[in-house]
Amino acid sequence: MDVRFVDASGAHQHHSDALLSLLDRDDGFVWVDVPQWDDQVPEVLSAMGCHPRVLEDCRRRNHVPTVHSYVDHYFVITHAPLEGANGHVHMLELDQIIGDRFLVTVHGPTNPVVDPSEALVETSAVRDRIEAGRFAPATPADVSYALSSALARRQRALVSLVAEKLPGLEQEVMQSPLTEPEVLLERMFLIRHELITARTMAAQTHDVYARVGSLDRFVPEPSRLLARDLADQFNRVRSIADGEAQFLFGVIELYQTKVNTKMTLAMERLAVIAAVTLPITALASVYGMNVIVNQSTHVTQLIVVVAVMLTMSGLLLHWTHRQGWW
Repeated sequence: MDVRFVDASGAHQHHSDALLSLLDRDDGFVWVDVPQWDDQVPEVLSAMGCHPRVLEDCRRRNHVPTVHSYVDHYFVITHAPLEGANGHVHMLELDQIIGDRFLVTVHGPTNPVVDPSEALVETSAVRDRIEAGRFAPATPADVSYALSSALARRQRALVSLVAEKLPGLEQEVMQSPLTEPEVLLERMFLIRHELITARTMAAQTHDVYARVGSLDRFVPEPSRLLARDLADQFNRVRSIADGEAQFLFGVIELYQTKVNTKMTLAMERLAVIAAVTLPITALASVYGMNVIVNQSTHVTQLIVVVAVMLTMSGLLLHWTHRQGWW
């Protein structure tokens, strides 16, 4: 647990035992960052006045962003995307408890395969900006705004990463002979999965901050203004993702059109083969019946039968060619 007191001169680190005394100061605010949940955290947050439901949501993993509002603080669950292997997108949860005099950020839980430092990217960057004097937040909501803006940039970065793959995918679909359709199809749907994940994440976070911006009873006006700006940021990420999704769906439709056209041509050729061999099969069936019994081969009759077969097949080939089947 990292406890810091943020004032006009920067962010100053303190021991967790000094937390309650820091909350009594009026020359700044407290920022508590929890990289990993442990047995000490519930006791500390309860002493700060956090609602029991907030503690429960911070302890467990939440797959959907949400917001809870109380008299003296409100709670926001957000996610940052991280590209994984084979098209998987990890959701790095960041829980924020924003009060008038304190901010609590809780990370995780995360997938064991994810590097724990990936979940701390936003908080570490904002803390470094404060310590370097490039960012001087006056309220906890200012820090929360900076963190959420960084999340929006991370979501937009994932959309940009997917967008970089689309032109190459389009060229591959256009030039592919479709001899190995499974590989191309799997690649398209893995990219689609990444894009939909980023779009869903941005849309849900937009709804959360739109809700915060409307909480006149619990959230101060300056914080509501910041929340509305965040809602607009995530809405723009969603809009960008929608645009890329239209491009991707166009590529998928092109692929489906090529596959359907190829199958249609194959069916037409199979129909030609069936039509050409049908009269031959019919005559062979008749001559194969037991009602016709020959003691020896009749050469003249054989020649006539074969000539009839070839004539009928030739006429059918000519007709199918006129129909444009081959």
